[in-house]
Amino acid sequence: MIDGRPKQISYEGEMRRKAIHLSSLAIPIIYLNINHITGIAILLVMTLVSFLIDLGRHFHEPTRKYLMLFVGDLLRKHERDNGRFHLTGATWVLIAATLTLGVFPTIVGVTAFTVLIVSDTFAALVGRKYGEKKFLDKSAVGTATFVLTACAVVAVYGIVYAMPWTYWVAGFVGGVCGAIAEAGSVRLNVDDNIVVPFSAAIAMMLLDWALKVFGMPSFINLA
Repeated sequence: MIDGRPKQISYEGEMRRKAIHLSSLAIPIIYLNINHITGIAILLVMTLVSFLIDLGRHFHEPTRKYLMLFVGDLLRKHERDNGRFHLTGATWVLIAATLTLGVFPTIVGVTAFTVLIVSDTFAALVGRKYGEKKFLDKSAVGTATFVLTACAVVAVYGIVYAMPWTYWVAGFVGGVCGAIAEAGSVRLNVDDNIVVPFSAAIAMMLLDWALKVFGMPSFINLA
């Protein structure tokens, strides 16, 4: 027990947490409709604010009590533990958004980040509800759900932006890489909000480069 709460949040709490996580889809939607520099600047400010809140939660007891009162049931064990400073999932998501959209070309960064938000959400809910057989550090059914929803994300962007077939292939491969990275994130000791989009984005970039070598159409500068 930490702060009088069980170590693992309830399934209802997990659903509420993932609903908030899913609301982060607003980030790629807004980003695609504004200037790149403006989008990154907004994300930097949001990330800084979230980081300062985490600092207050850890080092300022009144702030901690206030936050624990309203969102304590949604925090994981390590986020509630006041013995060591940890960032919350919200801050990691904002860091992931800033880095992924700031480092990679638009279509790659947006795809990878959207996969993180959508696939991580459904993989966690399905895996926790029905997962029995393990795959690396997560459930096999959760990982399978991750791959399927990642493919759905790629299909949506592929259709909306009329992307060439190379994008679809790279996106599907990136989704699989993201699923494997998410399943092994515990043993890698890396937050899945970082390792998932970067694994997917790097896989997409490498595959685009490989396909271009053989004269196939590039999708990097589209959308």
